[in-house]
Amino acid sequence: MQYAGSAVSDFIMSEKHGAVRLLILNRPEILNAWHAKMRDMLVTKLEEAEADQGVRAIVMTGSGERAFCAGQDLNETKTFDPDRAEEWMKEWELLYGTIRSLSKPLVMALNGLAAGSGFQVALLGDFRIGHSDVTMGQPEINSGIASVTGPWIMREILGLARTIDLTLSGRMMDAQECHAIGIINRIVPASQVLPAAMALAKELAEKPPVAMRLNKARFKEVTEASFRECIAAGIRNQRIAYGTGEPAREMEKFLALRAARKRG
Repeated sequence: MQYAGSAVSDFIMSEKHGAVRLLILNRPEILNAWHAKMRDMLVTKLEEAEADQGVRAIVMTGSGERAFCAGQDLNETKTFDPDRAEEWMKEWELLYGTIRSLSKPLVMALNGLAAGSGFQVALLGDFRIGHSDVTMGQPEINSGIASVTGPWIMREILGLARTIDLTLSGRMMDAQECHAIGIINRIVPASQVLPAAMALAKELAEKPPVAMRLNKARFKEVTEASFRECIAAGIRNQRIAYGTGEPAREMEKFLALRAARKRG
């Protein structure tokens, strides 16, 4: 998939289409998985969109045809010690806090897989448009990552029973299940995901801006205390986990198994 007017060397590409800002996660060779620089760039691009008075809505999608975002790049986190794990949680606090603070509607154009923190970011959007081959879920336990921010956002949207299911099993949901439980708003043909998301964003951009801003602020307000508690718990749990060495061992096994499957 090609996008006009964007520098392909950027981890986050940005385009302005009238009143809509399009942001593209751009590490397609590893399914748009996050690392620190990519997270920092996304925060910057979101802040720029928020500050631009000509932007009234935002669309986020992934580069390529396979994934919106596969979540954390394990090649980064497998080297963490407890101190770096705490810094990592604070990076997520900044990114998630920035998304939560947007006064403008955010539409997620799900062009493929949304897993782990990619799933979480997708859930932090206001609307999600996907196609029939999209899969979403919280498989972090399979690579030895203790989940904290994921269960927080899932519980807020999906309830505790389904959150326990997804967190402890690590299973992925297909598009039909995601639509049935309300986390994909519309399923369209794959070629229409981005156009449908852009059309919805343009419709939202025409809504009264003060009412939009106040509505968005209220959604943040009613979940702010639980968000801050989950970050504090995340710092505590990640320090414990990385202090045991289990995440590094499990990630190495996970990456080795994935490499073997590619060779086979």
